[in-house]
Amino acid sequence: MGRPGLVLLSTLLVCAACARGGHRVEVEQKINALMQAYQGDVPGASVLVLRDGKAVVRKSYGLADLEEQHAATPATNYRLASVTKQFTAAATLLLIEEGRLGLDDRLRQWLPSLPMSNDAITIRHLLTHTSGLIDYEEVMPANQVTQLRDRDVLRLQEGQDRLYFAPGSHYRYSNGGYSLLALIVERISGLSFQQFLRERIFAPLGMSQTLAYVSGGPAIAHRAYGYSWIGKSWQRTDQSSTSAVLGDGGIYSSIDDLARWDAALYDDRLLSDASRAAAFTASTTTDDPDVAYGYGWRITGESLWHSGETIGFRNVIVRYPMRRLSVIVLSNRDDPEPYRIALAIARLFP
Repeated sequence: MGRPGLVLLSTLLVCAACARGGHRVEVEQKINALMQAYQGDVPGASVLVLRDGKAVVRKSYGLADLEEQHAATPATNYRLASVTKQFTAAATLLLIEEGRLGLDDRLRQWLPSLPMSNDAITIRHLLTHTSGLIDYEEVMPANQVTQLRDRDVLRLQEGQDRLYFAPGSHYRYSNGGYSLLALIVERISGLSFQQFLRERIFAPLGMSQTLAYVSGGPAIAHRAYGYSWIGKSWQRTDQSSTSAVLGDGGIYSSIDDLARWDAALYDDRLLSDASRAAAFTASTTTDDPDVAYGYGWRITGESLWHSGETIGFRNVIVRYPMRRLSVIVLSNRDDPEPYRIALAIARLFP
């Protein structure tokens, strides 16, 4: 017969394990309820919750490809849209660390074909959306059919001899600013932006299936296609005339690869402590009084986050560094916007 103390201890440990298991089931049920709209034969989503560097939720819903009936999985690659900006900012910071670029360098030092109206714009202004640049979407031809590239954004900006405001005086979200950063990375490194990202960020971090995609380039493995609700059905709306602009939104990735990215944001395996601190520090207020902006990151209280919205895709990454908690939701549809879903999921992990 066993000793009573050991029997009692064993019983308590089993009960504690049962309680933890019951809690996990309850949390999973709540997440399933939050993700109900993504379930079935509809455009889907992938959800990742990281706690202390470990995936405590890693789950996908619905379909990555309606026509071929391919289910979404944790390896499915979604177009990140503006979640891309944190990678463009990281590429910029790598060059700054090497002394090849400065935060206060003038934009026209690197892209001298831009008009004199851009003369006071700096790299810092581009990173923080305080440049005052005219939105390229507003000046591109209304009947644009062929896809724009980053160099086309430069061409459009070359024709603008005005700004919305004096650089540094206000905030206005600028896709064009991040497109120009990608061109500067190319000019300094001598590599294409795709190649720089692959060699300096993706490969070192083991993000083997992540890439900046353009039509005619390397194929996307495990690709999710984007859809929009039109009329009474989901219709494929995967690419638009701006989908090949890489610096502001052209990366495809999965929750599995983004787990590796999230891990790299806690130490100096990619960026120095100083670079990460700068990226995560509020540099400017935004048009939302509760949200500030760093370098490629929105800052709201204890959280760092960024959403991404483009034709057929809605994504978000929300990080709580002090709690070692991250929630990522990637989806291949135009609705709903997943930020509030991510916040609701985060609340399940106090």
